[in-house]
Amino acid sequence: MAEPSGDARDAGARDTSDTSDARGVRDGGPRYLDERTGTGYPIGADLRWRAESGAPLSVSPLPGITRADVDTARRSLWRYRAALPVDLPRPVSLGEGCTPLVDGEWDGVPVSFKLEWFSPTGSFKDRGTSVMISFLAAHGATEVIEDSSGNGGASVAAYCAAAGIRARILVPAATSPAKVLQARAYGAEVQLVPGDREATAAEALRQSATTPYAGHNWHPFFLQGVKTLAYEIWEDLGFTAPDTVVTVAGAGSTVLGLHLGFTELLTAGQIDRLPRLLVAQPAHCAPLYASFRAGTAAPVPFTCAPTVAEGAAIQRPVRLPEVLRAVRRSGGDMAAVPEDAIEDAVRALAARGLYAEPTSATAAAAVGLFAARGALVPGERTVVVLTGSGLKAAGAMGRVVNGADDRGSDR
Repeated sequence: MAEPSGDARDAGARDTSDTSDARGVRDGGPRYLDERTGTGYPIGADLRWRAESGAPLSVSPLPGITRADVDTARRSLWRYRAALPVDLPRPVSLGEGCTPLVDGEWDGVPVSFKLEWFSPTGSFKDRGTSVMISFLAAHGATEVIEDSSGNGGASVAAYCAAAGIRARILVPAATSPAKVLQARAYGAEVQLVPGDREATAAEALRQSATTPYAGHNWHPFFLQGVKTLAYEIWEDLGFTAPDTVVTVAGAGSTVLGLHLGFTELLTAGQIDRLPRLLVAQPAHCAPLYASFRAGTAAPVPFTCAPTVAEGAAIQRPVRLPEVLRAVRRSGGDMAAVPEDAIEDAVRALAARGLYAEPTSATAAAAVGLFAARGALVPGERTVVVLTGSGLKAAGAMGRVVNGADDRGSDR
């Protein structure tokens, strides 16, 4: 696998030049922001989820919180509710957050694994979904649609059930049956869409003309929930930041949430530098990596093939420029991980008692790649985010594990 070019490595130099910009406070309160045009929109009851330009929205920069603002009486991500842009007095919560941070070792590198599969529906998506559905419920939504390869749909279905909101979940027809079953068990209507993840997204956008859209890759309040992952790691480590965080990216919401949360902590004076974000994608579907390696913030041509890491198989991430900017501002790096390395990581994690789905295991598989490049420095603190449970991908896990057994019998 080719190393990033010199230009790409230079583009990854850590940039914190705008991390103290709390415009959401200075300009009269938080608002939606189209980062590509600078256009702002009020946060209100119209349930807006994208800009007039068609670009995704974020929330204008916030000032962050201090350790004194953490509500330690709450054992969920809602302990960080003071960091949210608006007050949500009736959170839709199933106890998400407060996931374990387990010390270990990988390819000779000391790491701490953040086990996000301890979330109520088995993946990190519950962080974003809890906040997003709380916002939609507070503004009177009674029905939503979501498009997902599985984990996001299951999460939205669960939180809609808790909120009393009807949910229609659109998934690619080839999605893991376990993930489809989970969404249906929560009472959601599941619509199987022929084609790939992109076809599902297109169908969801078409249906959004008549039904409020809770697309987790688009909705700005989803990222507001995911950013609590950064706050929680900060608290886990005694209110300090790690040196590096390794994660996997499909659409990149973990990357954006981590960067958002750590940027707010830097603005609030609670940490003195941003952790480097080291981001893995499966080599069979790595559009973010391709653009990063090319040293650009625009999509570039790449070859896509089926991957065992189905949750990361997103060919056109809607927030691609923003994800790349987050990685570069942190001084981070990206890697494309071959299929055999992902499968090896699934088995090696399981041998440690960690049953991670292949998408999640992609992050662990990249640790050795990053260490070989010098992106992981001896003596520094590294957190590896394991985003989802192997129970969510029973078919893929069976093929990986049983395939290894079959190969062993041939030798």
